[in-house]
Amino acid sequence: MACFLVPAAEAVVVTSVKAGIKRSAEKNGLGSEVVAKKMALVQKLTWLTNLLWGGSVLLAFEHVWHGEIVPWFPFLTAAATPDSASEMLFEMGTIGVGMAVLVTLAWGAMVLVTDSIKRRAAARA
Repeated sequence: MACFLVPAAEAVVVTSVKAGIKRSAEKNGLGSEVVAKKMALVQKLTWLTNLLWGGSVLLAFEHVWHGEIVPWFPFLTAAATPDSASEMLFEMGTIGVGMAVLVTLAWGAMVLVTDSIKRRAAARA
């Protein structure tokens, strides 16, 4: 119904945070260790935004394909009646939040693995 809106909302927030961190790093100038750490964080947040935006777009396409999103108001067929709207909100709160949390946890695991690989390579060098 509208479960894709939750990861999309998280993607909007993370994208704006990423832009703020990047702007802050660029304002401080290049060369400092703090800037390098901020840019590494921006790269990792880019991975998360790519996962969230990509999943949201694919889910939105699937919802369009199945007729759950239409080109006329209220755009989401589940928002047409109060009963279906409450069902839609329940789905957003369960399925949507679950998907967003799972994607974020997978991203966190990916970041931990890449950081440990980098640390191990630095220790060997």
